[in-house]
Amino acid sequence: MKSNTVIPHSLFTEFDINLFKSGKHFRLYQKLGSHLTTVKEKAGVYFAVWAPNAKKVAVIGDFNGWNKFLHPLSIRWDQSGIWEGFIPGIKQGDVYKYLIETQDGTLLEKGDPFALSWEQPPRTASVVWQSDYQWKDKNWVDQRPQKQALDQPFSLYEVHMGSWQKNQENGQFLTYRQLAEKLVPYVKEMNFTHIEFMPVMEHPFYGSWGYQIHGYFAPSARFGSPEDFMFLIDQFHKEGIGVILDWVPSHFPGDAHGLYRFDGSALYEHEDPRKGYHPDWSSYIFNYGRNEVRAFLISNAVFWFDQFHADGLRVDAVASMLYLDYSRKEGEWIPNKFGGHENLDAISFMQEMNAEVYQSFPGIHTIAEESTSFPMVSRPTYSGGLGFGMKWMMGWMNDTLEYFKKDPIHRKHHHNELTFSTTYAFTENFMLPLSHDEVVHGKGPIINRMPGDEWQRFANLRLLYGYMFTHPGTKILFMGNEFGQTSEWNHDESLPWDLLQWPPHKGLQALIKDLNLFYKQENALTEKAFEADGFQWIEYNDHNNSVLSFLRKGKNVADNLAVICNFTPTPRTNYRIGMDSSNKWKEVFNTDDKKYWGSGCLNSAELVVENIPWHGQKKSLSLNLPPLGVTILKKI
Repeated sequence: MKSNTVIPHSLFTEFDINLFKSGKHFRLYQKLGSHLTTVKEKAGVYFAVWAPNAKKVAVIGDFNGWNKFLHPLSIRWDQSGIWEGFIPGIKQGDVYKYLIETQDGTLLEKGDPFALSWEQPPRTASVVWQSDYQWKDKNWVDQRPQKQALDQPFSLYEVHMGSWQKNQENGQFLTYRQLAEKLVPYVKEMNFTHIEFMPVMEHPFYGSWGYQIHGYFAPSARFGSPEDFMFLIDQFHKEGIGVILDWVPSHFPGDAHGLYRFDGSALYEHEDPRKGYHPDWSSYIFNYGRNEVRAFLISNAVFWFDQFHADGLRVDAVASMLYLDYSRKEGEWIPNKFGGHENLDAISFMQEMNAEVYQSFPGIHTIAEESTSFPMVSRPTYSGGLGFGMKWMMGWMNDTLEYFKKDPIHRKHHHNELTFSTTYAFTENFMLPLSHDEVVHGKGPIINRMPGDEWQRFANLRLLYGYMFTHPGTKILFMGNEFGQTSEWNHDESLPWDLLQWPPHKGLQALIKDLNLFYKQENALTEKAFEADGFQWIEYNDHNNSVLSFLRKGKNVADNLAVICNFTPTPRTNYRIGMDSSNKWKEVFNTDDKKYWGSGCLNSAELVVENIPWHGQKKSLSLNLPPLGVTILKKI
């Protein structure tokens, strides 16, 4: 058992405290938490924790036999609510908690909100940790502002780390280092530009998929050490692949060892359940109006960019943060000071968070999962926007999947479900999502929502992906969708990789690989992805044939692409589209190619523009449309 001596010591300056109390300290992980250091020639750990309403605070752990108040911390004199002290003899890897005595004498055992490592669940203690990882991605970080500019390709492969693939020998999770061996080359081979990880931050309940976090500053110990996760990110960067992390500043679970009523009071959340309790997820909503909580959350966003070299954060459940009445009935919420339902504190928090990370880390992005029509989500804070780099296009996803579920014979009556998205496509920097949310909770896999026999179902899915990759906006595809998983995603099981022995699944995977490459190579699909003049309809009203045709435009007119989508299983020969020039065109992509398990209805010859007026143009060309397919043309 270590000495019970706690030596007075602090990492805080008066300036730090002033920043913290005003909610402007965005590097709190450098001060709060546990830090290996040496004081008076004694090696040990400095502890600091914010618990302003506690009566007493001590550190307990294996090092002192979990004895109550053997190592008490001292509260600072400056009314910051911070308890601190240095305990000699504690070392890297020692486990600990804070023992907090509340004002009514209740004893709470709490993990460290700023712990850099935690015990592997179901164990719940924090772990003293200090990383010594040496990053090797300077070239990537230096080039990131160019690689991640808004006119560059952005195609995300969304992954749940525990179920992408299991260890074949023991059925256990792949570790971070095993994922570096298997996942990195796969994402590179499939030509995705980015990987997005569902939350890796430590969470007590595996079945929450990481969306109920208690360890905001630590990657999950289920898969290895913090350095192991750093190594995985480093390997992605080595291959030129960006890493996006899911981040959950919207709510946290009520586990006894976590943030909930941390010092016996509603410290991180609101006391009133009408503001502090989330009915959908049985969790607790952060108090964005409390300065110290804002500093905690913004410091956390900064932490993943600073310490783990993340290239972006996908911010979960933004809509639930924006609205005080989100998922609540009348009388279950409290209006803001103006009588409205907007959460003004959450809005200003998001603006401040985005301004800080974009200023501090050139080339990064934040991506909002936001499902409402709240304005200017992806517009700069200086113009009144929330400051996100991109926003999920939930309307496109819902309308498109609803359309594809319909038998092609009825699709002509629902043509507007496809065309509607372009009426608002350039109001935000939109990302088109086919995420994990679309293959859970009884929805089943996407392939099962496609109508028809086996060939038609796969052709429909190839058509969906071809349409997705040519529609304005960036892309996200959840794991398993790239080869047509036939069962609903189960977080306890590996993806069914054995499906790839069958030609339909192998062909679909080949399509995604080639679509990603085509998307990266064709400037017309990226250079003006968020600009209205990067898109032009050729014909949007051919509902009788269920055909859409449009142009995607780059900065150079020679890069322009013509995209024609046939949403029926009927091949259409000599289908005519209007053109505004006399150039010859050639087919550069066709989702019906036999290598994708299509029927092979291609346009192999040059397509000559004729002086036949069509679609409001003076000229036109004729081509063959594949059944349930997308054909893409480019000028010669």
